[in-house]
Amino acid sequence: MPLPQPELAILRRAQRGDARAFAIIVTTYEAPVFNYVLRMIGDRSLAEDLTQDVFLRIHHGLSGFSLRCRFTTWLFQVAKNRVVDELRARERRPQLSSLGEQRELEVVDPPPERVELIDAVWRGVGSLNPDLRTALLLRDVVGLSYAEIADSLEITLATVKWRIYKAREEVQLALGREGIVPSREVGVGPAAGSA
Repeated sequence: MPLPQPELAILRRAQRGDARAFAIIVTTYEAPVFNYVLRMIGDRSLAEDLTQDVFLRIHHGLSGFSLRCRFTTWLFQVAKNRVVDELRARERRPQLSSLGEQRELEVVDPPPERVELIDAVWRGVGSLNPDLRTALLLRDVVGLSYAEIADSLEITLATVKWRIYKAREEVQLALGREGIVPSREVGVGPAAGSA
């Protein structure tokens, strides 16, 4: 289901500094932004911090936002840029693997028979390179259209389609290596979620 755009009146009020209007925007989009950041970063605490930082950047830049543009495209462009900055900073930091194990991502009340498949899918998504993972998450988790993803990532529509296709294919291959054959309803594979 695609993310709705905020009402124009709310955006205009938020641009003029109305705190309640901005709170409506945060309430509406905080969960999708957090889910995207969490899946890209893999650390709940850091994802919370980065999500707050994204909305701080949105708040500061909102007065210059053109109402002719789609708000969700701009929002996820800001989120993507913040995630890329964090991933680059991680690459520059020394790796300290002895500080503890990475926490597993939580799944809320999944059906018991699907826990293994859900875990395997997220392991497959986590193993994707950041370009493929970003496109896939913006489509299948956030629900942006291909055109919105192209605008957010500043790439062509054809590149978006290829990245999503390739990401789904690689996740499906990763599942196959684990001996798991997902059904079409899981949303994994080159034909899943085509639009």
